[in-house]
Amino acid sequence: MTRLLLLGGTGDALKIARALQPQDVYSLAGLGKVPDELACGVRVGGFGGGDGLARYIEAEDIRLIVDATHPYAAQMSANAATASRLTGVHCWALRRAPWQPQPGDDWRFVGGWDALSGELAKFVRPLFALGRAPLSHLDEIPAHQYWTIRCLEAHAGNERARVIGARGPFTLAGEQALFDRYAFDVVVSKNSGGAATEAKLEVARARGLPVIMLRRPPLPDADRTFETADALLAALEALRA
Repeated sequence: MTRLLLLGGTGDALKIARALQPQDVYSLAGLGKVPDELACGVRVGGFGGGDGLARYIEAEDIRLIVDATHPYAAQMSANAATASRLTGVHCWALRRAPWQPQPGDDWRFVGGWDALSGELAKFVRPLFALGRAPLSHLDEIPAHQYWTIRCLEAHAGNERARVIGARGPFTLAGEQALFDRYAFDVVVSKNSGGAATEAKLEVARARGLPVIMLRRPPLPDADRTFETADALLAALEALRA
């Protein structure tokens, strides 16, 4: 029996988790809704770095690590790679392909918050699709800007920002209505890849709006990598056959 530890928090990870068995464990950071309809076990919270994750893997007799965290969760992926090395337990990783600019796109790639802020200075009404990160910068909003921040859970904004709690997938019609309502002049996004949150880029393209795109962080190698949850699930089914 191969006991699997799934490191998740994304929609792809939940799809994998729904196919797991009772002996398996789905691990979440705890920032969003915790699913309660799964056959596998669910663990919420951190491990204490790569060393702590290695101790958990040994204590729980985990035989396979599956890293299906967000492409920007670089620290958790690094911890998974460290734990794999320390324990000798193989790590499979879901590495979702990034979005690619299409004709008509005006993407401006930045490497971090300082570069992002500099690029953003010329705009007035940005839509942030970066998760919670902008919340720690609410006291830095320039006087000429009003921010709309979309993340998993609603939070208090201030006189220069609103925070929308919403979870994808987002439809094209819904994104068009959001853009109409708030008259965004720029989108600030992670290059997450996948279809669930891509509609905002389609709307920006159609309206000629620029997108400030946060570059992906480098991620560690894994024993096997997969671009889709379906491909990973097929490999897991073959392993357990």
